[in-house]
Amino acid sequence: MATRPVYQFKISLDCIKPTIWRRIQISDLATFWDLHIAIQDSMGWFDCHLHNFSIKKPNSNESIRIGIPDPEFDDMLQTEAGWDIKVRDYFTKSNPKCLYEYDFGDSWEHIIEFEGQKEKVSGMKYPICLDGKNACPPEDVGGYWGYEDFVKVMSDVNHEEYGNMFEWFGEKYDPKKFDVSEVKFSNARRRLNKMLSYYGA
Repeated sequence: MATRPVYQFKISLDCIKPTIWRRIQISDLATFWDLHIAIQDSMGWFDCHLHNFSIKKPNSNESIRIGIPDPEFDDMLQTEAGWDIKVRDYFTKSNPKCLYEYDFGDSWEHIIEFEGQKEKVSGMKYPICLDGKNACPPEDVGGYWGYEDFVKVMSDVNHEEYGNMFEWFGEKYDPKKFDVSEVKFSNARRRLNKMLSYYGA
């Protein structure tokens, strides 16, 4: 019996040079919620803020917004529940990209590129992270401009703001640091149940 394929994605944080990116593989049965958790864990985010995917509908120029529905805002901008929609229903060779935004305050925009279906490795537990480069920005650093200032200050111990910035962050920061062996994926279903319980769903 043929094994199910896995879906391979490249995740790139937009507007930062050198590029902060990861390459992951997830089950072909994964939902957009599962992909969200895989992005968070592989990048190094802590899922402290809201998110959404913006992707074109199959065979259409119309886009759909996928994330965590919010009744307060859905009249203005409808969001479909990510845990109800499978990635395989949207990502195809003809529709290989989408935008993933995390933290609507800092507005971290990620380019998600579908790199194709790959053969599943027998006995392997998915998702997995294959590769990547450069460290994830800290949470709540202030978006792209705040991150630029953060890196500038943290790279110069003589900078007048170094002491305050170090105290805020709590340790030294190397923007080039990334070790694929340190990536650990959490249980997406457990995270979903916890989130739904928090919101009273």
